[in-house]
Amino acid sequence: MKSIALHNLGCKVNGYEMDVMQQILQEKGYKIVPFDEKADIYIINTCTVTNIADQKSRQMLHRAKKKNPDAVVVAVGCYVQTGGEKIAEDTAIDLVIGNNRKRDVAEILEEYLAAKENGTLSDRDRMLQSQTVIDINHTKEYEEMKLTGTSGHTRAYVKIQDGCNQFCSYCIIPYARGRVRSRREEDILTEVLHLVETGYQEIVLTGIHISSYGIDRGTPELLQLLEKLNRIEGLRRIRLGSLEPGIVTEEFAGKLSLFSKVCPHFHLSLQSGCDETLRRMNRRYTTGEYLKKVEILRRYFDRPAITTDVIVGFPGETEDEFKSTEAFLEKVHFYEMHIFKYSRRQGTRAAAMEDQVSDQVKAERSGRLMRLEQRMSQEYRQSFIGENVEVLYEEAKKIGETVYQIGHTVRYIKIGRKAQGDFRNRILSETLVGALQDDIMLVEEQKVSQNMKD
Repeated sequence: MKSIALHNLGCKVNGYEMDVMQQILQEKGYKIVPFDEKADIYIINTCTVTNIADQKSRQMLHRAKKKNPDAVVVAVGCYVQTGGEKIAEDTAIDLVIGNNRKRDVAEILEEYLAAKENGTLSDRDRMLQSQTVIDINHTKEYEEMKLTGTSGHTRAYVKIQDGCNQFCSYCIIPYARGRVRSRREEDILTEVLHLVETGYQEIVLTGIHISSYGIDRGTPELLQLLEKLNRIEGLRRIRLGSLEPGIVTEEFAGKLSLFSKVCPHFHLSLQSGCDETLRRMNRRYTTGEYLKKVEILRRYFDRPAITTDVIVGFPGETEDEFKSTEAFLEKVHFYEMHIFKYSRRQGTRAAAMEDQVSDQVKAERSGRLMRLEQRMSQEYRQSFIGENVEVLYEEAKKIGETVYQIGHTVRYIKIGRKAQGDFRNRILSETLVGALQDDIMLVEEQKVSQNMKD
């Protein structure tokens, strides 16, 4: 059987879908090899969130063809969905598969290989007719994919929906992923039950816009889903992917706080701390409204980890607007912030806006926010020194000359414990005593047998 090398670019949703595609191909008998090895077939799951993401997708496709000119190079996913003529003209690409057809990767690939062997792919135009790229903006079908396992047995990502209806002015994803489509609840529960049976103790609910789960069926259903997941025996932790501020209400937070397995870790998307910039971004909330959402979460949960995304250098962002963002971020006092320099994405409204910010200014502002993030993150982690925390251990890592077991608390604080052996997928009640590194906290050494939870 032919060998296949796979490479994933982009978000956690892409990662989930790549895991499923690999699973499907392995079940068909293909030999999976590392991407840096010579293979018969290369599959690149592409990203298109920025122009840089497009560029990286092209680079990986060309790298694969260069590694083995005789290989079949398959471009899959978001860059394919929005690439248009650039895809058709790229001679490094042999086959393309758009979003909502990834589950059919083996079938599409086998049809292509058979046509190639039979000599029926007479020219490039004919060959590209074998691509499968649906009109993603008009489909209402959720592409059901089921994951049975991934490498390791600690945390599993579970996709619950696809698509987005928000149309932020900087974002191309609604055009690459289509409108909101929610997965059937019974399919999610079945997948999670199987994952728990195979040893996973934590799941992360992911999607393009999980706050919209269920709205395509007429009503939000995220709380209903969480209530049922919370009842699954053997599942220890439920972590939520990125949430939109609008979903956080007194009712939502109150009900959510009753689910004991939901981690008090909330990634609440912000993007800017300036109201005028938020308006240009089409983010549909103000900083005052956002702050109220954070305050609600902090009332219902004990010191929740609030994390966010921030874009610096958005078109028209003045120094005063940036200072407003800087002050607002410190006022909220996030645990972690992902800082992104605005990247112009053709096809979005923001790309055509006037007053584009220079790369030099973006870099300077990004540096300021990264320093702020480091300080606030350190303050949050150190506030737990002397307390007991439950840690799900995930891997062993050598730091200097010492081996540490590395894991995370429910608030996603990274923990290091000096110990030999295999602690993976075990939960320990630990006492946090200080910092091991800037982003890793140290726990007290103690006997394992008395507090180990398998």
